Amino acid sequence: MKRFAEQLGLRALRKIDPEAAHGLAISALRMGLAVSPGPVTSDRLKTSLAGLVLPNPVGLAAGFDKNATAVAPLSNAGFGFIEVGAATPLPQPGNDKPRLFRLTEDRAAINRFGFNNDGMEAICDRLGKRAAGIPVGLNLGANKTSTDRAADFARVMELARDHVDFATVNVSSPNTEKLRDLQGKAALSALLAGVMAVRGTTPVFLKIAPDLTDAEIADVADVANDAGVAAIIATNTTLDRDGLQSRHSDQMGGLSGAPLFQKSTRVLARLSTLTDIPLVGVGGVGSAQDAYAKICAGASAVQLYTALVYGGLSLAGDIARGLDRLLARDGFASVAEAVGSTRKDWL
Repeated sequence: MKRFAEQLGLRALRKIDPEAAHGLAISALRMGLAVSPGPVTSDRLKTSLAGLVLPNPVGLAAGFDKNATAVAPLSNAGFGFIEVGAATPLPQPGNDKPRLFRLTEDRAAINRFGFNNDGMEAICDRLGKRAAGIPVGLNLGANKTSTDRAADFARVMELARDHVDFATVNVSSPNTEKLRDLQGKAALSALLAGVMAVRGTTPVFLKIAPDLTDAEIADVADVANDAGVAAIIATNTTLDRDGLQSRHSDQMGGLSGAPLFQKSTRVLARLSTLTDIPLVGVGGVGSAQDAYAKICAGASAVQLYTALVYGGLSLAGDIARGLDRLLARDGFASVAEAVGSTRKDWL
């Protein structure tokens, strides 16, 4: 019955403003109206990522629950782990609206939110009150008006470290001016050193952009190896607009969804040849086959977000169960056995 209601709800939500629809979806989650199978798992799906034990390798990417207001229902939606945020030291409204656009024909979205959030204190307070469950991480951001963005990441890390299972340094959003400049080798090295100094024992992940050259990917791998990050998330949204058909395709912001799949998976595979750090594959995951392809290209786990706009929250459990079947079909006894098995196809 909830599945039927979910489909009706999706149909209705797609008729209204995308950001308003997202707010209603969060409200529906908090009211218990979403499909809630609990974490989907099996002996084959159980895996680990940077020391975290996951019931399955299908995670929720940052941006869906920016303010950590729906952690409990999301933890029961079939995911193996979730990431909330991004959180900045001070609350900020983000960029002017409209700032979220559906690209229905492309099964994609463009956003230019600009790290709108309630600020680290409110978000960390909510995270500190959450019940035990699947691993929950926080995406770290910097304020738009900050004069020292590297210090912002460390401030959020220090406050959040005792309330999360991992934290992600996000220097790859295209929607905060000059933020991506922090992906340069020297700047990224200094930023990560500051975050690592205050992380306590919390694993630190690094999220990178898909629009990097091979030389820049190599620089990221060098810095990540030297800094001791626990995982790399590949990738964030893209500025590329090649091949889009939808009427909003010329909007400024980061493109996510199906068109990102090929580009992000190639970056993932390339990165996997340069480091032994576990990788999380993000970008265009909308089916079990997509998740499986990312894992076989080199990812130890995957994340999704935009596909939920088109497939609903039940997609998380569907992908996990489908992934279990694909692993069994190809004779893999675990997720780890499949990691990188078809990497060469993406290089």
